[in-house]
Amino acid sequence: MNNLPHKMPKKALFAFTICFLSFMIPITIGADPNYLYVECPNATLSTTSTYAANSTYQTNLNTLLSGLSSNSYNSSIGFYNFTAGSSPPDVAYGLFICRGDVSAAVCRDCVTYAVGDVVKRCPRSKRVTIWYDECILRYSNESIFSTSDTSFRLMLINPQNATNATSFREALGKVMNDVSARASSHDSGRKFATTELMNYSSLQPVYGLAQCTPDLSTTDCNTCLRTGIAIFPSCCDAKIGARVLFPSCYVHYETYPFYNSSVGAAPPPPSPALPPPPSTTTTSSPGKEGVSSKVIIAIVVPIGVSILLFVVGFCFVTRRAKKKYNFVKEADGEDDISAVQSLQYDFGTIQAATNNFSDDNKIGEGGFGPVYKGLLPDGQEVAVKRLSQSSGQGALEFKNEVLLVAKLQHRNLVRLLGFCLEGEEKILIYEFVTNKSLDYFLFDPREREKLDWSRRYKIIGGLARGMLYLHEDSRLRIIHRDLKASNILLDGDMNAKVSDFGTARIFGVDQSQGNTNRVVGTFGYMSPEYVMHGQFSVKSDVFSFGVLVLEIISGKKNNNFNQSDGSEDLLSHAWKLWKEGISLDLMDPTLEGSHSRNEVTRCIHIALLCVQDDPDARPSMATVVLMLNSYSATLSIPQEPAFFVQSKRGANTLQGLESDQSTSKSMPFSVNEASITELEPR
Repeated sequence: MNNLPHKMPKKALFAFTICFLSFMIPITIGADPNYLYVECPNATLSTTSTYAANSTYQTNLNTLLSGLSSNSYNSSIGFYNFTAGSSPPDVAYGLFICRGDVSAAVCRDCVTYAVGDVVKRCPRSKRVTIWYDECILRYSNESIFSTSDTSFRLMLINPQNATNATSFREALGKVMNDVSARASSHDSGRKFATTELMNYSSLQPVYGLAQCTPDLSTTDCNTCLRTGIAIFPSCCDAKIGARVLFPSCYVHYETYPFYNSSVGAAPPPPSPALPPPPSTTTTSSPGKEGVSSKVIIAIVVPIGVSILLFVVGFCFVTRRAKKKYNFVKEADGEDDISAVQSLQYDFGTIQAATNNFSDDNKIGEGGFGPVYKGLLPDGQEVAVKRLSQSSGQGALEFKNEVLLVAKLQHRNLVRLLGFCLEGEEKILIYEFVTNKSLDYFLFDPREREKLDWSRRYKIIGGLARGMLYLHEDSRLRIIHRDLKASNILLDGDMNAKVSDFGTARIFGVDQSQGNTNRVVGTFGYMSPEYVMHGQFSVKSDVFSFGVLVLEIISGKKNNNFNQSDGSEDLLSHAWKLWKEGISLDLMDPTLEGSHSRNEVTRCIHIALLCVQDDPDARPSMATVVLMLNSYSATLSIPQEPAFFVQSKRGANTLQGLESDQSTSKSMPFSVNEASITELEPR
């Protein structure tokens, strides 16, 4: 027998509903935001990146954080920027941006939580960016407003692969192109958009999201988003979910609806006008203000079920997001000593693996010592580089460099597996790459036929992604300084792997260039500002990349190049052909029948942009990757490249530069080249 009365007064129903909701709401609201990562340079990188206790900057920062927190209650678009202080360098600049599909309450809670959380995670740091699922908070002692910042990148990757990779890539490209275009051109105050593509090739749908800080211009927002999208092929190819987060923008895709689809979605097509529905009249018995128990059940039960489903869904999505993603970032590393020890091999093991460094196991000779093929006790093949005892590098510096290089994990970089440091012995153990080096194939009349255009194009793309990682995606900026064909190794699938970091220079993320009195590298690949003035930067590597692309396309070496048209180097020859509109004449004749005319022409154009004389005119590696992956990217007209001057005997000439020269063969099976190597500790 039902004990509920048949009728309940309206006031009682209202009170019952309010009590029920007040019981349920605390379960679903007030949870901490989902923390992703924080980037805060500390004193180990630069003493100028931290502030002293009770300093003017700390006072301004406290004011700033308080202002951001209080204004999170008033922001209608989930974005606010604020400045505290008036005297540089103690001015504190800050902003927050909430994900475009979250409610005002969730935004407020995320910002309020972030204000307290960020100080705990990054005490004394002047420049901080902290990411949560729901919001981003930033502050700095330098202005961060209306400026696109892609200096730091965080990538979260779902390790599961798509069922049909080809169809998935096509669908993802459509989703990302649409969502980035709409987000960057959004005129409602939010540079935010979402989109979805359903039922492509009868596989899973693709959902995409893109957002910029609203203070960016349309052009800067679009460039920032496109830069993030260009990273997907290298970090997350055919993965069913990934996101790339910059301080100024981010892009995200999944195969399930991870956002509120009612916000930021593409507008639906207009529907035909319909006549208004007929009016309805509700009748009730006069004098009775009661409500049927059926009405009570009809109101309360759906509310309860909806809230319960929301709680379950929230917990599921939160757990899923926390568990399934691989974070691709460079950690600061609090246990560096144990990390170094875990990479260390004893000398006896390496000695046995290389058959006591026998000549039969020798596969190359680098500027820092010979390279041997080895077989570890577990059956793994390795390449063992035995550094010369005259390298001049101390044990501590050697360990620090090993630890850094070991953290460089990218499929287009040769992986360092470990090291050996005993007495005067300093040994590096790398993964063994089966297909030798690029120059072994490229400059041999018979072997080059194995490199059809699809393989060469794949190598060019892999090199670009590997160099982008070194320049921008690792924790510190790394300048290779000796990018050349013999330092590019090819695995069993002809994937390019950048090797030999013996001459690399490590920069902080805020450092853009350096100077040296000891120039290192290989003639023909070094940029003019580096050769003549010792100035090197990421643009020096871009120059070397451009030379390498021209070599890959032509099958000819920039060194010892001589052409009947009087061109004394490959760059001048490529420039003349491009100016005459016959750039395809540069192409290796063995590529006839296998090449794509548009791809070859575009690669030559990109290479000429990379070898321009003015470093500032050269594109960054991020732009190069974008140009290689998107035909919608417009290429500028290149300026005249820097020409190397060679003697008629084919020897490289360089006057007025003090340097050490040595003959170098990079592992494995590379061609002898005139190189400059640095034998003093960096």
